[in-house]
Amino acid sequence: MKVKKKPERMCVGCQEMKLKKEMIRVVRTKEGDITIDPTGKLAGRGAYICPKVECFKIAFKSKRLEKSLKAAVPAEIYERLEQQLHS
Repeated sequence: MKVKKKPERMCVGCQEMKLKKEMIRVVRTKEGDITIDPTGKLAGRGAYICPKVECFKIAFKSKRLEKSLKAAVPAEIYERLEQQLHS
């Protein structure tokens, strides 16, 4: 019996590979809207971040979300991400 491989993604903060389900996805849709994707199924360009404050700080400071999404990320998204990490 074959073991099914679980999908992994790289965190934009710590640059480590982790299971996709353990991470938070931020997506840029075709219309150019940037949003947090709790389901992980929205169509568009995605970036993943670990649910750790340290990873968030690294990604924010070095603008890795912007680089990964190839678009400017609104401050509102950073605020919502930070709230989600602290709760």
